Amino acid sequence: MKRKVAVLTGTRAEYGILRPILRRINAHSMLDLFLIVIGMHLSDEFGYTVKEIEKDGFKIYAKLDTLNKEDTGAGMARYIGNTIVKLSEVFEDIKPDVLLLLGDRGEMLAGAIVATCMNILIAHVHGGETSGSVDESFRHAISKLAHLHFVATEEAKRRLISMGEDPSRIFVVGAPGLDDIFEDLIPPEEIAKKYDLDLSKPIILLVQHPVVTEVKEAPNQIRETLEAIAELKFQTIVVYPNADPGGRRMIKVIKEYEKKCPFIKAYKSLPRRDYLSLMNVATVLVGNSSSGIIEAPSFGLPVVNIGTRQKGRLRAGNVIDVNYNREEIKNAILMAIYDENFRRKVKAIKNPWGDGKASERIVNILANIKIDKNLLQK
Repeated sequence: MKRKVAVLTGTRAEYGILRPILRRINAHSMLDLFLIVIGMHLSDEFGYTVKEIEKDGFKIYAKLDTLNKEDTGAGMARYIGNTIVKLSEVFEDIKPDVLLLLGDRGEMLAGAIVATCMNILIAHVHGGETSGSVDESFRHAISKLAHLHFVATEEAKRRLISMGEDPSRIFVVGAPGLDDIFEDLIPPEEIAKKYDLDLSKPIILLVQHPVVTEVKEAPNQIRETLEAIAELKFQTIVVYPNADPGGRRMIKVIKEYEKKCPFIKAYKSLPRRDYLSLMNVATVLVGNSSSGIIEAPSFGLPVVNIGTRQKGRLRAGNVIDVNYNREEIKNAILMAIYDENFRRKVKAIKNPWGDGKASERIVNILANIKIDKNLLQK
């Protein structure tokens, strides 16, 4: 009998990281993939990114449209609650042997709660890391519910052990987001033509999300970033923030600047291949996306990391940390673009997040580990 592996995905960024794992599960003779798509994937407001999953050829077992349109913490709580209810029904149908979860979002915590109640083995990817906002609390909560930990670094392993997790359950596999980043990139000239970019001039890629513990400040935070960019007048590709509280208010500000600044182009979402190809030609990545911490070092891409969202995360030397202040942001962007010593250092760094073989390790463990009462009873 094939081992049933349920996988949950709710956002475009998380799906991009999961994709190499999903491919290997699909190709494995002893594993059967049950993909559950929820949240932002099913929202027109955020690009209806489920179409990217379907385009990649994955069979989707269930689509759960549970995302709340309220831009508040209470709306986020209701979204998590609705997801718990719907997932319990789906898991009753599937009866999965394993639930694979990635990261730190509320829908992942919902999945972990349901699987714990239903005595389903939980495998967690990217546990043991620190960050700002509510993300860290969600991530650690999932880790305490998980039975298997697929961590990216030795530092993450040490942190899980310090939290009381059994070392025998922790596997250092690297970051799966690195597994396919150079696979089938769009050539620079083609991606430049597609997004109307001049490769001879600086290119800013902006991805800035709300911080749940700073919801009221979210509109002003993105305004400070866009004011810096508006003053510099460099061609800029903006990707909309996620659907966390404050995200929709940030989008209103982005639309305002897109109207008055012709060098700013905003997109609800970008296909993973396009996003990686843009990282490959960008001069600097600005905002607070984890891609600036994890994927960007592999491209030798400087990053201006704004605010608290990535606080405490391992850095590779390509990151300039700044506050929500337009002058700081502007000066950091200028340093990232024009400081030759800094750019030379960034081009030479080694990515500390893995070697591009994480998905292979994860899937081999999922297929071969013995699932019994000893593993299910933490």
